[in-house]
Amino acid sequence: MSNRFKGERIMQHPIPRQPFLHDAAIALRAPAQAWSRPDGTIGSPEPVQDRAAILASPHDIPRRTGDRAATTAEPPTAPVVIDGLYLGDTRVLDGWRLRIAGAPGEHIATAQHAATELRVVRLHRELDGPGADPDVRSELTRTVRADGVDETLVIRSRRDRELRVPVELRLHADLSPMSAVKEGRRGDAPARVELADGTRADAGAGVASWGRDGLTARLRAADADVRLDADDPAAILLGWEVVVPPRGEVALSWSLDLHDERAVVDASPHPTPWSAPGGDGSDADSTAPISDDRVHRWLDRALADLDALRLVRRGSDAEFLAAGAPWFLTMFGRDALWAARLLLPLDGGVAIAASTVRALAELQGRERVAETAEQPGKIMHELRSATLSLPTENLELPPLYYGTVDATPLWICLLHDAWRAGLPEAEVRALLPQLRAALAWMRDFGDSDGDGLLEYVDQSGRGLANQGWKDSGDSVQWRDGRLAEGPIALVEVQGYAYEAATHGADLLEALGAAPGAGRTGLDAGADATDAGATDAAAALADEVASWRAWAERLRAASRAFWVGAAAGAASAPYPAIALDAHKRPVDSLTSNIGHLLGTGLLDTAQVDHVARAVTSPALDSGYGLRTMSSDDAGFWPLSYHGGSVWAHDTAVVIRGLLLEGRRAEARQLAEGLLAAAAGFGYRMPELHGGDPAADIPSPVPYPAACRPQSWSAAAAVTVWSALRA
Repeated sequence: MSNRFKGERIMQHPIPRQPFLHDAAIALRAPAQAWSRPDGTIGSPEPVQDRAAILASPHDIPRRTGDRAATTAEPPTAPVVIDGLYLGDTRVLDGWRLRIAGAPGEHIATAQHAATELRVVRLHRELDGPGADPDVRSELTRTVRADGVDETLVIRSRRDRELRVPVELRLHADLSPMSAVKEGRRGDAPARVELADGTRADAGAGVASWGRDGLTARLRAADADVRLDADDPAAILLGWEVVVPPRGEVALSWSLDLHDERAVVDASPHPTPWSAPGGDGSDADSTAPISDDRVHRWLDRALADLDALRLVRRGSDAEFLAAGAPWFLTMFGRDALWAARLLLPLDGGVAIAASTVRALAELQGRERVAETAEQPGKIMHELRSATLSLPTENLELPPLYYGTVDATPLWICLLHDAWRAGLPEAEVRALLPQLRAALAWMRDFGDSDGDGLLEYVDQSGRGLANQGWKDSGDSVQWRDGRLAEGPIALVEVQGYAYEAATHGADLLEALGAAPGAGRTGLDAGADATDAGATDAAAALADEVASWRAWAERLRAASRAFWVGAAAGAASAPYPAIALDAHKRPVDSLTSNIGHLLGTGLLDTAQVDHVARAVTSPALDSGYGLRTMSSDDAGFWPLSYHGGSVWAHDTAVVIRGLLLEGRRAEARQLAEGLLAAAAGFGYRMPELHGGDPAADIPSPVPYPAACRPQSWSAAAAVTVWSALRA
């Protein structure tokens, strides 16, 4: 008997999988979001027999009987989909099905005029008269607000006679945690709906409600007959009998109001802080207008999405940008910092940068707590209302988690950039204590072994194994595909740290007073005052010099990252992605090296090597920069961090090329990213496939990519900056 199938099996039943997002529609106003099918329907498609063939072990290979494969039939299954209305980290509605005259109608168009709104057009030919032209259509408008959703249905007819039409909407209440949905599961406790009169039996009423643990959902539906499904206590049936006048229309509306007492973030109450560039893509500093309409369309869509992602932490008025929908619609330090940094060229970009810096400073670490990875001076990673538990990923992150190695130096960099861009000196001075604490974190905690480089390692056993922006478990690989052993020193983090130390020193030199200055008694006298001022100036000078010296030691230590040419390498030499636990350079060629550009860490020759590498065919896909070179063994175009393209990653490299004066290379990458944006209808996803543009007419979606994503949207501003130069 052949043993060629040894080590594999074909499973006839699905295992839980993270839902795909690429084919879903979304409207949002953070912290609320509504995901659906393009026709507005919310919920799994009709159950179908699963046909997936999933490799496992030999024991369940279909048995051959003659020419037919004998398998054990499994019951039809419906995949768990992203669809639903969410508030924060809870899905409150997972079903929405509309019937007009007993039928769903035929979907012909979906439009989105704003990030908060979805419009769906359907035809209802069962109500038509004779002839080929459609006579009756409906238009659904779904508008998401920060605390719920409003929907309006308009039925229009061109027929010459009155139409009496029954309308039924079936809603399904839910209280599944976001973490369960992400893993392809449903929540353990089903929602129980109560009608306005407090009963759970069939009854007519205008309002239904459900909730748990401080979260409440309240349905409003004027003039509707509201009842519960006798077989499903979470199913709500809304019914109307409407009359559509001859050549007229009729409108219906309903709303769902949401409130969560446990929430840690709220929608920003402030007006939009930035303004879009002029209609020609220029501003006061532009040397030439941009004639490419794709740039304007991407900017318009991106800035609308970013507006819908603005949040504040509950109890604070400091605004920041949520990382992205659906999984990360909250505060993420790294994401908020890079998004704000990429927006700085806009009129008003300083405002979102300043508020982001303040928002993160409010949560700066004060103590050493291994479970949360908190350390004095450290900037946080993510904030949620409850512990994030993802058993399939062996993750259990506390509500306030600090497991990031790069947010702290990036915070310093953004503070400096905002100051250079016009942030008032008084606001910067107010943050000097936090600046000093962040600098000290790099020295005292970031460089845990005293080798002059920043490293990370998860000490809890349930946190993130990788704590740079590529935080998946397989993101740090050797060129032959082996995983690197930690503690890990990432190459881009050294660039951030060098820039943070040098620019932090610049801030202290320009605006600072020595730590503790001004605390002498008021009656010390003129001589004591003069002496104190002299001592303070000397102490400040020493402090500034110490950080510049620290940065130079880091520069010297960073030479260990550089490796020679490997077979098929795009450039020689080039920086490795990381140093492993044994201080060996992990020699895969990755996009990480492009983040060194513009930090000041590289000399001219090194800039040449890096610029050549990031624009080589091995890294530049033509639709943006691959996260890993196509020459590396671990490359796969749909690997999350091992060959895919991330818009913000490419934008960071474009920005660095511009800072280094490499405009031609910056333009090359910007044109590729712009082509990708057009392929995605100008709503750039979190990431997309790393397939070469020469082989495919449009970018391949990464099906589980979040969208909108704040730093992907902010990449539009970087592309605009590169193409207007």
